[in-house]
Amino acid sequence: MDLKVLASAIANIYEQNPKVEAVLLGGSVSRNWYDEYSDIELFVFWKKAPTDEDRMAPIGKFNGSIIDFHPYEDEEWSETYITQGVKLEISNFLTDTINKVISDVINSYDTDLDKQCIVATVYYGVTLIGDLVINNLKEKVSTYPYELSVAMVKENIFLGNRWTNREALLERKDWLMLYRVMVSVQTNLMGVLFGLNRKFVHHPAFKWQKHTLSSMKITPENISNRLESIFLADPKASIRELEVIIEEMYELVQREIPQIDLSFVVDKSLFLRPKNEIL
Repeated sequence: MDLKVLASAIANIYEQNPKVEAVLLGGSVSRNWYDEYSDIELFVFWKKAPTDEDRMAPIGKFNGSIIDFHPYEDEEWSETYITQGVKLEISNFLTDTINKVISDVINSYDTDLDKQCIVATVYYGVTLIGDLVINNLKEKVSTYPYELSVAMVKENIFLGNRWTNREALLERKDWLMLYRVMVSVQTNLMGVLFGLNRKFVHHPAFKWQKHTLSSMKITPENISNRLESIFLADPKASIRELEVIIEEMYELVQREIPQIDLSFVVDKSLFLRPKNEIL
């Protein structure tokens, strides 16, 4: 099934509601990253708050089977349903809310990942309904602010105190905590890379990592395969590789944003929890 064709057909149903200003296709389908496990993510922008009936109407017309139907929370109405064997994730926002989120990220350099995901959807999304509205939004997010780049690097450059315990965790074979630390560190590194490359974060858990890294120009060499190997190689080798990647990342930050003082974080990342002398 052509997911884009189905998305367009569903958007046409939303267009029949006069409260709807625009419908945007987001997620992996909009970026041609989708596979057999992908769903359709639609972002519906409303002039006025939708009622339950407004939200149910498209589901009913496509004989959808509802999985979730959430009330208004965090400035969003959302529902999930299946139709024609495809799962749809619907995110409903007031257009005014989208404009406010864009202002927070573009003008106030807000690093909140949920807000950035909305901005990324506007930036990368495919217009299905409401060209004028979405083109106006896209114009507002067309340039990634340098100040946001700096804020993202500063937000993620400190790797956390638990990283200093890595040798102890290795020696103890405390695998659960060790891998949690490794995930946390790699997550921070992804945040730094998004900032350095001036790309809006499209998923709070950095989904589609390989595709994302392949689109970045400012990275350590062969970074995608190296980060993948962190979870597949022997733990000791993984820690050594992660240490090397971290040093390379600091060099990139110093080159790209030299005004950021890295002395504190470099010392912290190199520090190791000392062994007690056993007498």
